[in-house]
Amino acid sequence: MSATTIAAPAAPAKPWLTSDQVLQISVALFLTLFFLYLFLPLIYMMLVTFNDSRIPTLTPWRGFTLRWFVSMWEDQRMWQAVWKSVVIGVAVIVLAVPLGLAGAVFMTRMRVPGQSLIYAVMISPILMPGIMIGLSTLIFWDRQFGIGGRWQLSVLGQTSFIAAYCMLIFMARLTRFDQTLEEAALDLGATPAQVFRTIMVPYMRPAILSAATLAFLQSLENFNTTLFTIGNDITLTMYIAGKIRSGTTPALNALAFVMVVFTVIAGIVYEVLRRREVRAAAARARAAQEAELAVGAAD
Repeated sequence: MSATTIAAPAAPAKPWLTSDQVLQISVALFLTLFFLYLFLPLIYMMLVTFNDSRIPTLTPWRGFTLRWFVSMWEDQRMWQAVWKSVVIGVAVIVLAVPLGLAGAVFMTRMRVPGQSLIYAVMISPILMPGIMIGLSTLIFWDRQFGIGGRWQLSVLGQTSFIAAYCMLIFMARLTRFDQTLEEAALDLGATPAQVFRTIMVPYMRPAILSAATLAFLQSLENFNTTLFTIGNDITLTMYIAGKIRSGTTPALNALAFVMVVFTVIAGIVYEVLRRREVRAAAARARAAQEAELAVGAAD
């Protein structure tokens, strides 16, 4: 009887790329293109600052220079615009953050008829064009109170929609708040003001900082609303817009370079301090745990 030889089935060919590898390559390519799109104009703008050319460009390269930083420092009108933008931004924070917090507390704690309509009205300024907000603010205050364009009016106009952004940030934080903490404090004899100061404010501190930062940045970059309400004053965005129309120089790029460097340094310092605090908190927790174990072993 002859032996029958059975051939083993051939192993399937290994695919050149797996689906997971294709996904990883696609994500990496997308992120690379995204960050190039995001940062290349910023890097180009910063490099222009060091080109010895009156036109903000890298080509032709006319040599390395720092004179645009000197021009930036000597441009008094630009610094007046920067100062006015900072003043308006701080004033917007002072108004928008408390208004946003009050609106968030009202929307998350109160139950009144037509609450959905009230919510829609409160966030509607976000959806309105800045031109409409600026014009309506100017017309109202001018017709009713005889107050024409000035920087204080810009604060009111910007606050009318920036407060809505702040309210949304606070509402997102308040949805995770345990109201039994307030009830317990009230049962123990605390006043509503004490409860707000000792429980609500510490819990809302991250949201308050986020809302204040957002309010300041929104105010700093606002143009449409400010244009119709500021009168004879001028902010940084209006100054930049005027320079673009009349002809800009790399002195503006120098200001942008300083702002970017300051932002990066502030971010690095914050992250270093945050990680140091996290390590210190972890070390304290370990020390407390070790102390508890030592006490337990002694008992």
